[in-house]
Amino acid sequence: MYLSTLLINVGDNPDRPRPGRLWLRNLYHVHQRLCMAFPSASRKTADPDFLCPFKPDDFGPKPVHEQRSADGGFLFRVDPQPGGRAAILVQSGARPDLEYAFHNADYLLCASQVREYDPQFRTGEALRFRLLANPVRKVSAKSLDVEGKPFEEKWIGKDVPVPPTELPHWLERRAEPGWSAQKNARDEQTPPGFRLIKVLPPQAGYVYWSKSGKEGTGQRLRSVRYDGVLEVTNPDHFRKTLMHGIGPGKAFGFGLLSIASLPQEARA
Repeated sequence: MYLSTLLINVGDNPDRPRPGRLWLRNLYHVHQRLCMAFPSASRKTADPDFLCPFKPDDFGPKPVHEQRSADGGFLFRVDPQPGGRAAILVQSGARPDLEYAFHNADYLLCASQVREYDPQFRTGEALRFRLLANPVRKVSAKSLDVEGKPFEEKWIGKDVPVPPTELPHWLERRAEPGWSAQKNARDEQTPPGFRLIKVLPPQAGYVYWSKSGKEGTGQRLRSVRYDGVLEVTNPDHFRKTLMHGIGPGKAFGFGLLSIASLPQEARA
C-alpha cells in the first residue's frame, strides 16, 4: 500500500482568489481529482498530457465504489492543520500518479509526499487512532427516532444519522468484542481485529458535496471525528480493517483509519 500527504494551498489573503479552499468545500470534486491519480494504462498512453476530459471508466472500474484491496482502490480524509491550513491523506493500494492528476491544477497544492505503507502489527499492541466517519443506522419497522417514536414508513429500509447520544456506541459496535459486520460476496465476515481502549468525545460536523458545484444543488453529510487509543487483537484482521476502512461514505472522505505509535510516556 501507499500513504500520500497533500498539503493544500488554501491561501492566506482573503482578498485574493483561494481555489484550494474552494475546492475542499466540495468533496465530490476532491474525490474526482484524486481518482485522476490512478489512470488506466490505456488512458495514460492515449492522453499522456491529460488534455482530454475526465471519464470515470478511464480511472478504474466504478472508482467511487471500487473494492479496496492491497493493490487497488483508495481512501482519503481532509485533515485541518494548524494556522487554518489543510492536508489530504490518501491511503491507496497502487502508487498514485499525483503529477498526472494535478499538473493542470498545481495551484491546489503547496506540497505532496508519497511513501510506501506496509505497517506490521503485534497482538496486544496499543496505537493512537483517528477516524472521520459518517455514522448512520438502517431503519427497520421496529426502530424508534430520537423522541422514542416509530419512524414514518417512507424511512423504513433507509439509512439515517445516528443520534448524538449514540455516536460513541456506533464506533464501539465496530470494534471487538461487540462487533457486527456485513458479510462479503462469499458470505464471510472478518472480525475487525481491534478493541477500543480510550475514545475522546466525538467531534461532530458536516461535509458537503455537489456534482454541479452550483450553490443550492448539493447535499451535506454529517461527519464525526473519533480520536483515541486502540489495541490490536489480531494483526491480520486489523490489517484488513485498515485496508477497507470503517463505515459508509468512503467516496466523500470517510472511513480512513489513521494509526500511530503511542508516545513513550503514554506507554508507562
